[in-house]
Amino acid sequence: MVHRNVQNTHRPTKSSLTLVIKVGTSSICDEKTHFPLLGNLSMIVETIIKLKSLGHRVVLVTSAAVGTGLRRLNMPSKPSKLASVQAIAAVGQGRLMAIYDDLFGQFNQAVAQILLTRNDLADRSQYLNAVNCLEELLDMGVVPIVNENDTISVSEIRFGDNDTLSAITAGMVKADYLFLMTDVDCLYSDNPRTNPQAAPVRVCDDIEGLRESITVTSPGSSLGTGGMVTKLIAADLATAAGVTTIITRGSKPDNITQIISDADNAPLHTRFVAKKTPLMDRKWWILHGLHTAGTIYVEEPAAKDIIGSKNSSLTAAGVVKVAGHFVSNQSANIVVERMNSDGELEEVTVAKGIVNYSSQEIERIMRCDPEDVSKILGYEDSDYVINRDNMAIVI
Repeated sequence: MVHRNVQNTHRPTKSSLTLVIKVGTSSICDEKTHFPLLGNLSMIVETIIKLKSLGHRVVLVTSAAVGTGLRRLNMPSKPSKLASVQAIAAVGQGRLMAIYDDLFGQFNQAVAQILLTRNDLADRSQYLNAVNCLEELLDMGVVPIVNENDTISVSEIRFGDNDTLSAITAGMVKADYLFLMTDVDCLYSDNPRTNPQAAPVRVCDDIEGLRESITVTSPGSSLGTGGMVTKLIAADLATAAGVTTIITRGSKPDNITQIISDADNAPLHTRFVAKKTPLMDRKWWILHGLHTAGTIYVEEPAAKDIIGSKNSSLTAAGVVKVAGHFVSNQSANIVVERMNSDGELEEVTVAKGIVNYSSQEIERIMRCDPEDVSKILGYEDSDYVINRDNMAIVI
């Protein structure tokens, strides 16, 4: 069953939980005037203070740097020029943190600003530094406030939206719950604003199957970048890391307290069940922290070995094609081409891993046995194109 209206038994039972709460632009500032929604923000802050008083650790992932910057600069709408958006975000980020610091300061609660891009997580040591910083802040009782560093982000290093950023943050801190706060109570089978027959999805343990059974077209607000599509992606990322993910209404943040204490009797929400066998931290980093620099196409037998064996590395003999330009120690997708049910050739991503050779070197040694690598290249860094320890399986 893809989604169901039943009680869920797969939820954390610890008395102290680690929670990541993602708040979107529409919950922080007005879409037209860009004035801050202080009532909403105050309720979010009060909810976090209450959660901390119950012994929980909380990370806040926030949007609205651009929206806040537009208000500060008295600009009517977000420009299309990248440099302009980055400049507006630079103005807005400081003002946004000042608002949070004022609100949390009423309760003598310390907060910390964490600005990230994918580039910050691409290097393993930087990734671990970010993890250690977040953990230390939580141990100190501080509320980390995470946002994408829009002032320097470009398409290649962007998370794309803060739903994705919140999922990666949840994986980094090994959260028990990720809360995606939005402008509806839960995920529906269709747009409830246009289809009165749209049914709520209460519990989901198969996100891929869910995508095929519902209609999701919400693009998000004019200021934000998200929507239900990005929330499904975020839920997929977070549950793979063992994080139970919740979609609930952003204007009612107190729902969070009820959901973690008695989810079966809590207000309407959607629960995505965490995977029982989550990815290990290093595999998670490879899959979601590293920028994908290229693609390595493999034969069907090589793909089956990778999927079916826990010890199978990728040798040059199984490689049939390379796409993109990358160097050793960058990451690449491992893809196999298969015929689908309609008789059409389709690409299926099998895994992602850190390569031992550059794209040019792999093109020279592909289809060759491991013992021939040194003869062709004149040297041999490894018997494998990608070692199993540096590979995260996708399917």
